[in-house]
Amino acid sequence: MAETAGTSGESAVQRLAARYGVATEYEGFDGTTVTVPQDTLRSVLTALGADVTDDDAVARSLREREAAPWLRLLPPVVVAEAGRGDTVAVTLAEGDSVRIRLWPEDEPDEARVLEPEQGGTPESAEVDGRTRRRVQYALPQDLPLGWYRLEAVTDSGERAEVDVAVTPVRLSTTDRLRGRRRWGYMAQLYSVMSSRSWGVGDLSDLASLAAISGVQGADYVLINPLHAAEPAPPVEPSPYLPSSRRFFNPLYLRIGDVAEFPYLRPADREVVARLAAIQRKAVLDPGSIDRDSAYAAKLKSLELLYTVRRSPYRQQQLEAFVAHAGQPLQDFALWCALREELGEDSPLWQDGARSPEAPYAREARSRLSHRINFHVWLQWLLDEQLEAAQRAAHRAGMDIGVMHDLAVGVHKHGADAWALQDVMASGVSVGAPADMYNQLGQDWSQPPWHPEKLAAAGYRPWREMMGTIFRHSGGVRIDHVAGLFRLWWIPEGNDASDGTYVYYDHEAMVGVLALEAELAGVVVVGEDLGTVEDSVREHLERKGVLGTSILWFEMDGEVPLDPSRYRELCMASVNTHDLPPTPGYLDGVQLQLREDLGLLARSPEEERADARRQLETFFTAVQDAGYLPEGLDAPQERKIEALYRYLCDAPSLLLNVALVDAVGEKRIQNQPGTSDEYPNWRVPLADSDGRPVMLESLPRTDRVNALVDVLNEALGTHRRTPTGRAPRQPERRDPTDPLGQDS
Repeated sequence: MAETAGTSGESAVQRLAARYGVATEYEGFDGTTVTVPQDTLRSVLTALGADVTDDDAVARSLREREAAPWLRLLPPVVVAEAGRGDTVAVTLAEGDSVRIRLWPEDEPDEARVLEPEQGGTPESAEVDGRTRRRVQYALPQDLPLGWYRLEAVTDSGERAEVDVAVTPVRLSTTDRLRGRRRWGYMAQLYSVMSSRSWGVGDLSDLASLAAISGVQGADYVLINPLHAAEPAPPVEPSPYLPSSRRFFNPLYLRIGDVAEFPYLRPADREVVARLAAIQRKAVLDPGSIDRDSAYAAKLKSLELLYTVRRSPYRQQQLEAFVAHAGQPLQDFALWCALREELGEDSPLWQDGARSPEAPYAREARSRLSHRINFHVWLQWLLDEQLEAAQRAAHRAGMDIGVMHDLAVGVHKHGADAWALQDVMASGVSVGAPADMYNQLGQDWSQPPWHPEKLAAAGYRPWREMMGTIFRHSGGVRIDHVAGLFRLWWIPEGNDASDGTYVYYDHEAMVGVLALEAELAGVVVVGEDLGTVEDSVREHLERKGVLGTSILWFEMDGEVPLDPSRYRELCMASVNTHDLPPTPGYLDGVQLQLREDLGLLARSPEEERADARRQLETFFTAVQDAGYLPEGLDAPQERKIEALYRYLCDAPSLLLNVALVDAVGEKRIQNQPGTSDEYPNWRVPLADSDGRPVMLESLPRTDRVNALVDVLNEALGTHRRTPTGRAPRQPERRDPTDPLGQDS
């Protein structure tokens, strides 16, 4: 198909793409400029809602795109910065007048009338034979942080009402960290178990880990995403491919901590006891975590617990939670009930159950109400146990407490993709372009936010997601934070490398994130590893969002970057979940695994020689810093302690200690490029000899205590006694544990 060229040599499709924030070229990992194919641009533009069926349609779409801002009375949403003196562009017909009112969200009686900005010259344009003029109205500079509604009404009857967010210039939650560096554990919660666990780490184990590490001197625990997966087995093992990022996974519930447990009928209690006995045996298996078995047992137990009548107080608490969560929770629970009934592949998902308002789904709200209420109840239990974990962290003296992880996106057949399809783009998925490690690119099979539909929704889905995650946390790590600026979109049917970047309004995306974090008192860390534009890091730093540094990736040419030159606004780690634990890394387990799986790009000998050179380079730097007096022949445990002491030279405000490093675990949690070939995200915590590590043993483990002492000495922190900052709650014995053993 012929393309109409622009005066600059660009085609009409390229000019239209630029208008939509779609990159027509980008810099490849090798530094060369890659021009995006026209067919790819057309597919991405179609996903964004542009008509590009032929040349005439492209020209028409371009005219409509240029005219659209002049036809709107108000922008779709206003994201302002406190005290900056922002204005709102109001566009109206020539000769028309307008009245602008602003009020705090849900408080219309507090409305203020806005005045046009003084001294400004209105812009104007001819649109469809009519003159439209644009006037800037000043927002009051004394507006407190928060959400507002803005209304515009013209004399001719035109009316619009939009959301206004007044966001912080900078996160105070970050600035309050300055003056004292903090350390915390980094752990995959599902792998961290106690003698009470049902074959998988749970929220009570999180509370115990927080209590233990808080006393050791830690100020936070960074865990994997706890996002919801499928409502019933089989479930996706990867915490980074969830069904929903707005709700949590009932797999992490501790059955014995549900308040109704003591009131189970004797026969039902016996059923739960048998299930508990079976699942607790799995804790002693160092092989692989069986999520499906654990979840099936927990669901059976929870279904029995759901039949227990709640006390008036408990019922009141449930109703308050339901009211707070609102319609998003009802839609999520409806999806769960429908997924149980229909499975994943039913044609009804494309017809009567295609959305929450489709006929079959509407009918199911009544017919499946009991099951919907069950899934609502599960989220309430999760909310309670998450609150208890954060309370345990504070009682142990932690400053930040539980730090959650936010995945990049959701499964294309999951709850969020179903309930939020009006603000997501169809026909494309998110991934990454080719790089030196993945020269075919990556397709994560996740639908992206539609940038304009999300803005038109006032960023409410993004805001609601933050509210759920921040509710009982002290911090959040945003995976692939550069995705708030641009995402790699791959049209359906294309190879992963045949996509392009789509840009988002990062001022709005980061602004809403910062506002919700500030209101909740949450520290925000952005995972900004890999190919990230300098402007991204600069903007995040200005807003007070911490970056990420991994020791093995921080290089100054051919030698390690001295940690003293790491960023201050940063969370620094020796490794990450996509790398093997440090004990395994030093042993080269990743090379053996990749060789066994046929994933090596070079010969095994070349790969091993390169790995040896890298380790020798790092340990030479560590030795030169005075942290490895025994030399390169030191025992592995001493080498790991020296690496962490070296890391502590960084000015970074947060320093991670991988729990796997502390106990000596060598196995990889996730081997990129594999699915069924390796048990990704299913490796339970074990020591250097492959023996299961129980939470109860951590305070008494010499290896753990030695590494903790390294961190405390280097940072000037110390072990604590519990502070009692949170109100004491009566201790409740786990009714599923007849011996009443401590966890």
